[in-house]
Amino acid sequence: MNVLLHPTYFPSISHFVAMLQADGVVFEMDDNFQKQTNRNRMYIHSPNGIQLLNIPIKHSKTAHQKTRDVQLETAFNWQKQHFKSLEAAYRTSPFFEYFEDDLRPIFEKKHTFLMDLNLETFEVVSQCLGVTIPVEKTTEYFQEAPQFKDCRNLANGKKDFSVFEPYTQVFEEKNGFINNLSILDLLFNEGRYAVDYLKNQNF
Repeated sequence: MNVLLHPTYFPSISHFVAMLQADGVVFEMDDNFQKQTNRNRMYIHSPNGIQLLNIPIKHSKTAHQKTRDVQLETAFNWQKQHFKSLEAAYRTSPFFEYFEDDLRPIFEKKHTFLMDLNLETFEVVSQCLGVTIPVEKTTEYFQEAPQFKDCRNLANGKKDFSVFEPYTQVFEEKNGFINNLSILDLLFNEGRYAVDYLKNQNF
């Protein structure tokens, strides 16, 4: 069965578990933007524990704005800040330097729309993992979606209760294992072995 998901910013591990265990992926393109979700944020394991990296967006004058219409705020150099945070968190991880050149262009390119950025992060991470995930995009909004495995709730970290097997993290000795972070945490720590990990998790 195909899984229905919101495109998010460097998706959580649960997103990739869902995608790699499904027949295919359908991205929701017609939803209204919701604040304080992973649409414009990711969580990483920093030296001080869990760290939120948030993308500033331009505020809409309308009450309900489609996610695909959300524009990024360019007044702040958030990209440079996010990449520096990733370096501080993962420079000593086994695979940061291996994937650094693949990921850096995302933080140097000036995207206008959040959706375009999110779709690019998905594509680049898939390439890093060495997987091809068939993707379709919705052309209308489904309140209920019985034809899909509906995992749109995973975009809201507060509603994502996924628990996965521990793997080695850089600051685990100091902070303990932190569950279900951005896929980048798994990628930098496990490299291509991440694919087997994702396929073997209970979901």
